[in-house]
Formats: sequence, structure tokens, C-alpha cells
Amino acid sequence: MYYSQEQIDRANQTNMEDFLRSQGETLIRSGKEYRWKCHDSLTVRGNKWFRHSRSRGGYPVDFVMEFYGKSFSEAVQLLTGEAGAGKPDACPAPSPDFRLPLHNATNTKAITYLTEERKIDRGIVDTFIAAGDIYEDTRHNVVFVGRGSGTQNAPGIPRYAHCRGTSDKFRQDMSGSDKACNFSYQGDSDQLFIFEAPIDMLSFICLYPKDWTKRSYLSLGGVAGKALTHFLSERPDIRRIFLCLDNDNAGNEGCTRLFSELPEGLTVLRLLPAMKDWNEVLQHREEIANRKYIAETITLKEPAAEPPVPMIRMSEVQEVAVEWLWEPYLPFGKLTILQGNPGEGKTYFAMQLAAACTNRRPLPNMEPLEPFNVIYQTAEDGLGDTVKPRLLKAGADLDRVMVIDDGDKPLTLSDKRLERAIRENHARLLIIDPVQAFLGADVDMNRANEVRPIFRKLGEIAQETGCAIILIGHLNKAAGSQSTYRGLGSIDITAVVRSLLFIGKVKNDPTTRVLIQEKSSLAPPGKSLAFSLGDGNGFQWIGEYDMTADELLAGVEHTETKAEQAEKLILDLLADGKQMLSADIDKAAAQRGISARTVRTAKQSLGNKLISERSGTQWLLSLKA
Repeated sequence: MYYSQEQIDRANQTNMEDFLRSQGETLIRSGKEYRWKCHDSLTVRGNKWFRHSRSRGGYPVDFVMEFYGKSFSEAVQLLTGEAGAGKPDACPAPSPDFRLPLHNATNTKAITYLTEERKIDRGIVDTFIAAGDIYEDTRHNVVFVGRGSGTQNAPGIPRYAHCRGTSDKFRQDMSGSDKACNFSYQGDSDQLFIFEAPIDMLSFICLYPKDWTKRSYLSLGGVAGKALTHFLSERPDIRRIFLCLDNDNAGNEGCTRLFSELPEGLTVLRLLPAMKDWNEVLQHREEIANRKYIAETITLKEPAAEPPVPMIRMSEVQEVAVEWLWEPYLPFGKLTILQGNPGEGKTYFAMQLAAACTNRRPLPNMEPLEPFNVIYQTAEDGLGDTVKPRLLKAGADLDRVMVIDDGDKPLTLSDKRLERAIRENHARLLIIDPVQAFLGADVDMNRANEVRPIFRKLGEIAQETGCAIILIGHLNKAAGSQSTYRGLGSIDITAVVRSLLFIGKVKNDPTTRVLIQEKSSLAPPGKSLAFSLGDGNGFQWIGEYDMTADELLAGVEHTETKAEQAEKLILDLLADGKQMLSADIDKAAAQRGISARTVRTAKQSLGNKLISERSGTQWLLSLKA
């Protein structure tokens, strides 16, 4: 007859005081507890009992089995008054025929037998007695108890009992014992020591007592593997098994069979006792030279060693020069981020860049490159009404500017089509605008663990293909933050790129935009560059501009540099068709604290606007009409 877990739980919720009184037992109040007159060292409180003389306690089912000699099913029925119900589960209750032998009033003969005849240390014996796993029955046999699933702090229900005579050679498993739940001890480490009998197990612990409670020990009750299989199913953390069976034919054959039945991934060693069994070794340990209680340790199975971690010696690394699309702003084979607020010129700049890569019209200070293919992937602007007209105005070769058609399936940064498109079209520049639109619906850009692998993979694609990848992004609204922290999403996005660029409007000159390099991992940062936009002349480069990213984003008004002052002075002096000697311009600049060198730089910057004519030994300057 089986009982459901619900019935078992209900039995263990029985009030012990009410139950004992219903059985005609006498209880004596002792503070908040009641002492059982029949066993004055035993107290009950609520649904718990505790036997102080043995430092052991438990719940009602254990109590009835131990003190009333009932089987498990009989104990549950007595406590609940219900017949068995429910189907057996994966961990069935003990057999209806199983019951523990009745306890003797004392354990004197059991202790004497184990400590004097078998030479087992008293402290170890007391440990197992206190746990209820060793006791003396009314026939003065030593009883070794095996339990079902449990822990050191919450022992499982008794399912097995082996009796051994203290005055004769009597040995017997109790009827209904489950051989899968044999006598054992469970520690926390990944080591398990296996023996044929409980006496051998206790003897081995005596021989090697250091930290013994950390390890696990199991008696098989012979050489069959049922108990071992069950133990391993309950303890998947066990990684090292020591077969400590007797040093005889039966023990050796048992080890061979057990070894063949063990799962892969375990280390299995055979420990041969110096004599026939471990108790014989214990009883003659003083005679064994050098305390060599283990005659031989044989490794039967060991998991294949993991391959070593691949390492690269820096001495073997071949140096590779950085290849630049636009030094130091845009490296080939790397990731670059271009950030700014909406409507401040990021897309216009991207169009100019795409055009420069396809029409041999380089950006300022950009080395000329042979035209190459560009992939411009946008999620905000229409291809026909915005992207194409701007590319045409920038002078791009439209045959070399392409877009991945993602009409059927939206493109994301994790999409394999990105790498395929780069390789199949030999693209050397990929522009993603804006990056937020291509992360994917399931990616939280504020979570580093989600964005880091995406950008790492994107960086690998850039490295392997040699393609420059530019990610255009909007800034967040964290006013007052450092520029590095103004990008949307995790700071990991900024950390993974090799170049970080900002574009923004100048506060006191809304038609002027400034491109600023905030981060440059491969070269010294480039000069800030200004361009004009929105003044009717379209996109026009202005030149170098003295402003930092933090100043730009904070809206700090621009202070003219000496070079800008020199350029403005020259234009003012030559306004309205005036002509002026170059030397006179130098003198006027000197009066304003502008050096001759700065004036020469300003004249060079204005070269396409100036006309130089020789006048005797000097040069006469004027503005082109």
C-alpha cells in the first residue's frame, strides 16, 4: 500500500502531544515542552520530538516507526487514520513490509562490539548513533540504517536496515529493505568512497579520520551496484569515486563490474587494502609498516584532460599598420561611432563621406583613394525623396552606393546578411543610420551583457573584411554629462569602438556645425572641423575649429581662434574690392596681436578666395569677384 506525499505531509503535521495522549501515554509538562514518562529523556512540542540522550529527533512518522515498531505505511495510517491512496512516484515510500527493529533501551552492547571487538573509534560510533543510523535492537544486534533522499540537516526516511549480531555471526537485512538506500554518510565534497559492508566503511574512516565529514561514504551490502547507481542519481556533483572493496577475488571482480557500469566523466580509483578488508587493517594497523594501509592505488578511469587554453605569444604576432579611410577619424577594419542630436548634420556628413569614397573628391586632409563601394543602411530617411537627392548634391557615384533590401525581413546588427553583403559587393564602408533602429526588438541597449556580444561580432566582421563600419546614433538627454556618456545605451557601445565622433551646432552660429573626435584609439585625436549647413549654400567645409566635445554639447559659445581672427581681418581689409599689400596686412594683424605665422596660415586657408599680384618687389592682395 502506498501513500501520497500529501498524506505523508499530513501525518508529519500531527501534534505529538495529542497523539501520545490518544495512545494512553503519560506526559509531564517541562517548560514549553512535554516529557514522555516512558522515556524521560524524550520531549515533544508541536509536531516534533527530540531524544536528548542521543541528540536525535524528528517528526511523527519517524517517531512511530522507531518507538512503536511500525512500518512506514502503518505509521502513516496510525497518524492519519486513512488507508493508503495515490500512485507511487519517482521516489516511492518504503515497502509496506519494511520496519525498523525495535530499539533497545540502551546501546551498550552495540558500542562495546564496535569499539572493543571491531576497534572502531568511539567518537565515530557516537556520531552515527546520534544521527540514528546505528543503534542496538531488543535482540542486542547492531542495526545499520539506510535512508532515502535527505541531507545532513534533514535526514531522509529509513528505507533499509541491516542487523549484525554482537555475540555471534548473525547478519541479516530486514524484510522489505530497499538495497538502493544502503548505509551511508553524505559529505559536501565531490568524493565518494565505496565499501562492501558498514564495518569496512567505519574502519576506513578510522584509518583516515582527517576531514572525514567532508567526504561521502557508501556501503553496498555486498558487491552489487544498485546502491551506487541510486547514490549517484541523488548526487550528480560526485566526480571522484574510490572503490574500496575487499582485497579478494569477489572484491576485485566486483570492482571490475562496478567500473564498467559507471557513467563517463568520472575519475575512478581502486584502493586495495593492505589486508583482506579494512577492518582487518584497522585491527592490525600497529603491525603495518609506515602506516601503509593502502597496498595499491589503481586508476581505473580518468576523464580525458581538457585541451590547454590556446595562447598567443606576442613575439609571434605580426605587426600590421592601420589602414585609414580618413586619418585619424575613420580607420578601415574597425568600428566608428558618429553621434549627435537629431537635425544637426550627421546624415548630411554621412552623404559627403559616401560621395568622397565614390568620386575621388576627398574630405579635408583626406588622402585620395580609389573609388569603392559603400553600403548606406538607413531606417529614418526615404531613399527616393531624401537619400538619393542628397547623394546627388554631394556628387556621389550612385552606382557605388547600395542599400540592403530588407523589405521582407527587417535587418539587425546580428543579421548574417550584413557580412554577406560586405563580402559579395566588396564594400569598404558600411554606414548604419541610426544604430538604435538596427539592434533588434529583443535587445535592451542599456544592458551591457546584451549589446557587448553584438558589437564584438560586428567588430570581428570589420576586422576580417577590412570594411570601415560607421554607426550613427542619437544622443541621450543627460544634460551636463561628459560627452562619452551622452550616447544612447550602454557605455560598452562606446568602449568597443576605435573612434568616437560628435557633430553638433555652434550655439551662437546655428548654420555652423562642428565635427569633433572625442576618442581615437589608433592615433592622436584629429582637429575639430567645422562645416556650414542651412545657409542656402548647402554643405560647405569651413576648416579647423577650436572647440571640445563637452563644450559643443554644453552649448558653450565659440571663442574665435587667432587663425579665425586672421581670416576675418583679411576678408574685412579686402572687402568692397579693396587691394592691399601683403606686408600691410601683416602689420595690421600684428597690431591686433596676431603673429605673422598665423597670418600666413590664414592666407593659405583663404587661397581659393584671394588674388595675388606682384607690385614691384611686393605682393598685392585682393578678393576674387
